[in-house]
Amino acid sequence: MFAAAAGLAAPVQAQETDFIVYGVSFEQFEVRAGLDDASDVLAWDGDAFVGNDEWKLRLTSEGEHVTEEDAFEVLEHQLVVQRLWTDFFDLKAGLRYDSPSGPDRLYAVVGAHGLAQQWFEVDADLFLSERGNLSARLDVDYELLLTNRLILTPTIEIDAALDDDPAIGVGAGLVSVEAGLRLSYDLIDRAVAPYFGIHYERSFGETARFARDEGEQVDGLYAVVGLKMLF
Repeated sequence: MFAAAAGLAAPVQAQETDFIVYGVSFEQFEVRAGLDDASDVLAWDGDAFVGNDEWKLRLTSEGEHVTEEDAFEVLEHQLVVQRLWTDFFDLKAGLRYDSPSGPDRLYAVVGAHGLAQQWFEVDADLFLSERGNLSARLDVDYELLLTNRLILTPTIEIDAALDDDPAIGVGAGLVSVEAGLRLSYDLIDRAVAPYFGIHYERSFGETARFARDEGEQVDGLYAVVGLKMLF
C-alpha cells in the first residue's frame, strides 16, 4: 500500500503545484526463514516513480535470493509508463526483464494499477514474452489499521500462463500462488515500518511437475521479518 499511497499523493501535489514529483518505496524488504525444509530467502519488492498528475514513469524491482544455493530464484524488473485512467486507477504499458539463475526473458507489459473498492491495492498485468508466450498476474493487498501505527497487511499474488515455457519451469494454466500476512509498526510517519509475519507459496499443474522433475519443492512456508520504507 506504500506504493499506492505514493502514487495517489503524487497527482494531488502535482495538481496544486504543477511540479514534477517523485518517490521511492519498498513494500517488502525481508528475510524469509524457511519452515518445513524450505530454504531461507532474502526478498524485496520495491519501486520508484517520477511524473505528474497524468503521466508517470515507474521502475519496479522484485527479487528472491536463495541463500543456500547463493542464486536468484526471482529477479524481475519492470519499466512502465502509467497514464491516469480514473481517480483511483492508472493504465500502464512497458517492458519487463527477468534475469534469475535460469534463462533470461524479456516481456511486453500492459496492465492497471490502483485502489479498488474498500481500499484494496490491485496490480493486474498481462505479459507477452519474446518467445510469444502469454501470461498474467494479479497482485492484491490490503492494509488493516489495528491502531494508528499498527497495521496488518494480507497479500496474495496469482500467476497464470497460456503457454508452456519449460526452459524457465513454467507450465500452461495456474502457475503459482503466493500469500502472506505481515504485521507492521510505523516508526517514522509511515516512512519506516518494521514488520514480521508469514509467507506461503505454491506451484500448480505443469509448473509443479517441472519443479518436481528438477528435484525442487513445489511449496514453501516461511517466517518473515523485514522493513517497509517510503522516501
